[in-house]
Amino acid sequence: MVIVITLLGLMGYNQLPRDAMPPFTIRICQVVTQFPGASPERVERLVTDKIEEVIQEIPELKKVTSESRTGISIIKAELIAEVEKDELQEVWDRIRRKIDEIRDDLPSSILEPEVKDETVGVVYGIQLGLKADGFSYAEMKRYAEEIRDDLILLDEAARVEIGGIREERIFVEFDNARIGQYGLSASQIQNSISTTNIVFPGGQINLNNERIVLEPTGNYESIEHIKNTLIPIGANKVVKLSDIANVSFGYETPQTSIVKVDGKHGLSLAVNLKDGANLTTLGEKIDKKLKGYNESFPVGMSIQRVASQDYFVNDTVNNFVSNVLQSILIVLVVMLLFLGWRTGMVVASLIPATMVTTLMLMNNFGVGLNQVTLAALIMSLGMLVDNSIVVSESIMVKMANGSSAKDAAIHSCKELVIPLLISTLTTSSAFLAFFLAIGTMAEMTGDIFIVISFALLSSWILAFSFVALLSVYFIRVKKPKDHTKKENKENKQDIFEKLNARYKVILNWGLRRPKLVVVLTILLFIFSLSLGPKLPSIFMPDSDRNLVVVNINLPQDTKIEETENVVNQLSEYISSNLLTSEDDLESKPGVISYTSFIGKSPYSYDLGYQEKQPNSKYAHMLINTTAFEDNEYVSELINDYAFKNFPDAQILAEPLANAAPSEYDVMILVSGDDPDKLFSISEKVKAKMAQINGTTAIHDDWGPRAKKLLIEIDQNKASMAGISNQDIAISLMTAIDGYDVGDYRENDDNIPIVLQNKDGNTMDIHDLESIMVFSQISGKNVPLVQVASIKIDWQLAKIMRRNLVKTISINCDAKPGTTANEITQELISYLDEISKEWDDDYSYTLGGEIELSQEAFEYIGGKLPIAGFIILILLMLQFNSFRKSFIVLTTIPLGLIGVMIGLFTFGSYLGFFTFLGIVSLAGIVVNNAIVLLDRIEIELNEYKKDPYHAIVDAAQQRFRPILLTTFTTVLGLIPLYVGGGLLWEPMAIAIMIGLLFATLITLLFVPVLFKLLYKVKVHH
Repeated sequence: MVIVITLLGLMGYNQLPRDAMPPFTIRICQVVTQFPGASPERVERLVTDKIEEVIQEIPELKKVTSESRTGISIIKAELIAEVEKDELQEVWDRIRRKIDEIRDDLPSSILEPEVKDETVGVVYGIQLGLKADGFSYAEMKRYAEEIRDDLILLDEAARVEIGGIREERIFVEFDNARIGQYGLSASQIQNSISTTNIVFPGGQINLNNERIVLEPTGNYESIEHIKNTLIPIGANKVVKLSDIANVSFGYETPQTSIVKVDGKHGLSLAVNLKDGANLTTLGEKIDKKLKGYNESFPVGMSIQRVASQDYFVNDTVNNFVSNVLQSILIVLVVMLLFLGWRTGMVVASLIPATMVTTLMLMNNFGVGLNQVTLAALIMSLGMLVDNSIVVSESIMVKMANGSSAKDAAIHSCKELVIPLLISTLTTSSAFLAFFLAIGTMAEMTGDIFIVISFALLSSWILAFSFVALLSVYFIRVKKPKDHTKKENKENKQDIFEKLNARYKVILNWGLRRPKLVVVLTILLFIFSLSLGPKLPSIFMPDSDRNLVVVNINLPQDTKIEETENVVNQLSEYISSNLLTSEDDLESKPGVISYTSFIGKSPYSYDLGYQEKQPNSKYAHMLINTTAFEDNEYVSELINDYAFKNFPDAQILAEPLANAAPSEYDVMILVSGDDPDKLFSISEKVKAKMAQINGTTAIHDDWGPRAKKLLIEIDQNKASMAGISNQDIAISLMTAIDGYDVGDYRENDDNIPIVLQNKDGNTMDIHDLESIMVFSQISGKNVPLVQVASIKIDWQLAKIMRRNLVKTISINCDAKPGTTANEITQELISYLDEISKEWDDDYSYTLGGEIELSQEAFEYIGGKLPIAGFIILILLMLQFNSFRKSFIVLTTIPLGLIGVMIGLFTFGSYLGFFTFLGIVSLAGIVVNNAIVLLDRIEIELNEYKKDPYHAIVDAAQQRFRPILLTTFTTVLGLIPLYVGGGLLWEPMAIAIMIGLLFATLITLLFVPVLFKLLYKVKVHH
């Protein structure tokens, strides 16, 4: 049976999906609505407000946030965590239907609202960069599309997206003065092109027994056809389009998205993994593809990786597997050293048997390998040997008392099967809250319960079958034949016997002074709690991936050319000062490669980054560093250079955040109706942030007000000239930004035909007055200056709302050595003071890391009572006694003594994974207490000892198993502490040091408390 399980386990290991973290559900969708030319105030009033109101009616809604800026409304709807993954689509469809119902209430000039739900939370773990010197964007696009079509055929690839494409255009550029000579306007040219370029069916006609399709010609077949378009200029007169306008092929201007690979223009390809597939396998296949592409490309073109989550996952899994193997080796050595060769091998045999059984179960239940499940395997190592130690120890004792090996095994199994099952279930139940909880963090850590339960239950089954069988055949106990030999044996005590003798002295001392022991324990507990405020609080540390990200934000409405210029300067600095050659990778810390995404963020390449909406003032850089340890060095140099050279830009280089991050470390959300008051409050809070040590990147999410031009239409003059407001708006758009007048079809591509003023992109404010406005009523052209005046005004750059209320977010990040919690605590007292001066309808809430941590602890903490209740039921089933159950439960807080002292001594921090370690510790401590109390019952009921001697003998009987469990757990976690990174460090410390203290205290506190509650008399 064991051989079969081993084979299935090894096969399951190879088949297990691998990823950085367990999959979790993003319960967010975005509603994006384009409203060309509208100011943020108009976008908010006419679009955002109306859509937000209907989204607010969704009962599953947790919160709705929105951003209204010039020409676009972006609404983000987040659902409550109780909504299951398979229920999401139904909610998103309801949102779509509700928006459709109010479509008539929205402005007719908007583009259809787009509900984006499929791409939110999708991670494109492998991203490639295509570079090409001397090739046009159209040629690069063609190669990128061929690569995309090839990669999507891979079994593990779900999606492949191309980024940085510069769309092709057919430009029809006119000169206002020239078309004016012909009495034409841009609108007339537009109408002529639109009515000429048609793809319209002509119906069907009978031909004998057939129905023949009629297809009128007219759509453009070539650019020459476009140039030959006839434009009416009067009664029976026409002119060719090429005579009055320049028709040419080109690219969208200005470009909306730019990708640069190592400072050179290129394109990106983002690859998404299929659910349940192996990311490492996908990466290996892509590497083979890349080699073939680069060998076949023409000179000057190459493709490389720009983001490689699979490398990180592979390294992480390999490191964790190495940690698991090291932990197994450590536990094996401990068993052999302290139990002897035969007993040690019997006990240690449970470890590999349990591990392969757990891997088999993981494969069958679809639980993959990732940081969380591998850490759970390491955590379970020390716990699972407990069953084996107790069983083998009991068999040895009974054999020493004269029983045969077979009888000793049978009797021990009957005696221990239920108590150890209860202790196994209680240990497993300690993790139940993570499995039952809701929310992102709960989904990420829920697999810990599953993996540990698999391991513990497997160890329980194997302990009473496999280990018991081996004990019968391999364990030998020498029985003393006479008094002399007995004395010789006592003189040759092993380390546990020596420790047990000292323990007996301390135990007797404690049993004679029970109240003093209880008081000292309580005082030590209070002292440990006092260390809590001195510990830094970090909800989730940064990722230990060798990746630095740079977010660049310039003032709103900054041209993309200016954003590109800033990126170029940063790129030049990186290339000159930080770029490391392949020969110097090990000796010189720095940058291996870097990629810039300008105007449009990259597709999400990690759980720690979420894609943002396109914006010309935004850029994002991915910088692959020589090692994780070099991230801070690279970040500091880039931040220092940016601070000195770009005073108007908000530039922050930092290591990649871990999964489910907050956008900024500290976020203060102030809500109210008046933007001016919100700005005033924001300036005060930012000034206070600047006074706090350790803050950086201080800003608010509204930004400074932006300039705009008001075209004030004189309605009287416009009416007399037969000009409508719509005529003016269309004429302005055509003259400046251009106007789509149809499509030119080339092969499978539709290329937009754009009608625009030849000087549109370079037009000055003074040129606006000369723009000709075409009247749809009279057919005449009128200069804009005759019907309108032009004035400069200021407007809000954007308007942010949260749950339908204007909300400004004042943000900052924490410098290394400072935590978000420390900054927030300083701000809270200040905010409480100044908020007294605010009107009643103004308030603040905390966002950022504080909000995330509160939610995570709330979701998981809310399920802890259920886990506690199950543990209590199990204890009552085992002991049928409130007093004994109370004794077990009182041991749980004792673990905190070692946790706090350990974290303080090792300079670690409090965070989500510290909390995970405390819960883990509670399960182990409860297990030890159960084993000890169960032995007291056996001494009382089976061996009929008096209560005092029953306590002492039971404690000594369980001393070795409890201590061995502690040693194996603590020593087995050392590899996780050393190699698990900052993420797992506090959990490892919490369990290791917490268990050391808890074991020592439990071995004394449980007997003492038993004596007090049962009023046991001391025997001398």
